[in-house]
Amino acid sequence: MKLLLATDAWFPQVNGVVRTLARVRDELTASGFTVEIVAPDGFRSIPCPTYPEIRLALMPGRAFAAQIDAFAPDAIHIATEGPIGQATRRICRKRGLAFTTSFHTRFPEYVEARFGLPVGLCYSLLRRFHNAASAVMVATPSLRRELEQRGFRNVVAWSRGVDTALFRPQRGALDNLERPVFAYVGRVAVEKNIGAFLALDLPGTKVVIGDGPQRAALERAFPATRFLGTLQGEALARVFADADVFVFPSRTDTFGLVLLEALACGVPVAAYPVTGPIDVVNDPAIAVLDEDLGRAARAALALSRHACRRFALGYSWSHTARQFAGNLALLRAVTVPEIHARFG
Repeated sequence: MKLLLATDAWFPQVNGVVRTLARVRDELTASGFTVEIVAPDGFRSIPCPTYPEIRLALMPGRAFAAQIDAFAPDAIHIATEGPIGQATRRICRKRGLAFTTSFHTRFPEYVEARFGLPVGLCYSLLRRFHNAASAVMVATPSLRRELEQRGFRNVVAWSRGVDTALFRPQRGALDNLERPVFAYVGRVAVEKNIGAFLALDLPGTKVVIGDGPQRAALERAFPATRFLGTLQGEALARVFADADVFVFPSRTDTFGLVLLEALACGVPVAAYPVTGPIDVVNDPAIAVLDEDLGRAARAALALSRHACRRFALGYSWSHTARQFAGNLALLRAVTVPEIHARFG
């Protein structure tokens, strides 16, 4: 089976969307799929305003149409709503091709935080984009309910996984810091609400792992915080695993892949009780969810690191890929027996 995956989020970007798509691509390929990625690196591009590390493809439509013709996919999935996603949707609609989409990012809330545009206007544009799809894949039940209440149709589940071989319990990377260590891992940007974490009165040390447009301002405002920049692979896993609590201050994430990565390292979570955490870490044995984030962070210190690890072992990328492939059966050109044949 040939799958064309169109995405505006791809390497060298470092975020949960890219990691999810890459792992699912690898799992599908191992199961016999032929996956072609259409991403900004195949076109002329410009930096995204306020996010220069993100590239936006310029007028990808004509070249992309030829690429679709040459590949002749059995299924098309549109992962993002940017220029490549828009071009793919236009071509599919013009040719009468069925496609699926996924809703990864709360762009309306991000746009409101950055530019002050009304959330309702942005959601109306996204609703129009996604409602042409045979299925809209979302990561959590609460997000599914929310989008359905906003008028999105054909919303289906698509969960996430974690690499439990890479993200595993280990100690020693942060021995030079005063304990306890409260860590944040992810993009350093206004929509992540990191300032709410750094402003907390907590013992020990606060650590921020990641980079982004808000880093310089936060470093000036919170000089006692240790900013370690972007880490990847084993270096990230070692530092991640040596934290005492992972603090997740975001109120806008649709899932939060880093939640599973923290748990796989044996690190308990403190977060707000919002979409993402309430779906992923709603077990009081592994996380504390509280509108008082400081109280949650202090309480999480008492949680079992072994329980966190056991919980994360229940999430696999193979299950995520199998669920994704099952959702492709909602396309007219793909049948359920074909999907089952790939995954046994």
